[in-house]
Amino acid sequence: MENKKNNPAKISSISQFHDLLRLPKPLHPMVSLVDNTQLVVNEDLANYAFLLDFYKVSYKFSTNGKMGYGQGYYDFNEGGLMFSSPNQLIFTENEEGAEYGGYTLLFHPDFIRNYPLGKSIKKYGFFSYDTNEALHLSDSEKTTILGLLNSIENELHTAIDEMSQDVIVSYIDVLLNYSNRFYKRQFITRKTISNDLLLKVEDTLNDYFNNAETLKRGLPTVDFLASQINVSSHYLSDMLRNLTGQNAQQHIHSKLIEKSKDFLMTTNLSVAEIAYQLGFEYPQSFSKLFKKKTSLTPLEFKNSLN
Repeated sequence: MENKKNNPAKISSISQFHDLLRLPKPLHPMVSLVDNTQLVVNEDLANYAFLLDFYKVSYKFSTNGKMGYGQGYYDFNEGGLMFSSPNQLIFTENEEGAEYGGYTLLFHPDFIRNYPLGKSIKKYGFFSYDTNEALHLSDSEKTTILGLLNSIENELHTAIDEMSQDVIVSYIDVLLNYSNRFYKRQFITRKTISNDLLLKVEDTLNDYFNNAETLKRGLPTVDFLASQINVSSHYLSDMLRNLTGQNAQQHIHSKLIEKSKDFLMTTNLSVAEIAYQLGFEYPQSFSKLFKKKTSLTPLEFKNSLN
């Protein structure tokens, strides 16, 4: 069948998702918990991309080999917890013979809209992480997450009443809070990997600001920086914030200020010339940022050196 990666299918409801994967009808129209062993991606759907109108939280582990997911292959033998938000591109491609277990939680934005979670869910950057940035759970963490998913499953199998939605939303809220805590732990315990990425960030920014040709393109963006070290922009910012206290944009600005100070201390270039050298379209923008970061204008900083 024709590859559909560039023409994603829109899945507007959880019921439609169940139909597509030949699952039983969901117990609730706006929230569902699926046993991953029941998920069957047939050959006709293997190369399809999907845009879901709802949130997806999935804990998966492979019992036989790797599975294609997102933009590449991911080894699920360890098990990973992954998140996607509405209108994110989902592309699933099974490796022949691969089998995997775990659970997939689906919930529509309308299900949480009138709760505090409806607004606070936007703070969880991991909904925009790539698949290779999945959360790897320790045994105790796995027990916590699976316990919450089981509680949601039990509630779904209980007769729906006026408290059902409140209870399920509270379980989802706790699950996301724990996931946030466990990601912070992962940034620390996988410090070697994180420090390697931090070094790559520094090298990439140094190369960018020391190259007149790249600066002609303008200031480096967070998306550019993330693409250079092969991580998602949200993962990069969250990792840097946990390691250094600064997000990716702040790191770019710090490197920019450091470079601008070099110009001010070692050259006779005007402030406007330095701004253009650093990729600013307008000198006023450079002066405003410099003062915000140093409490001095570029000229005040230069004069303070005398």
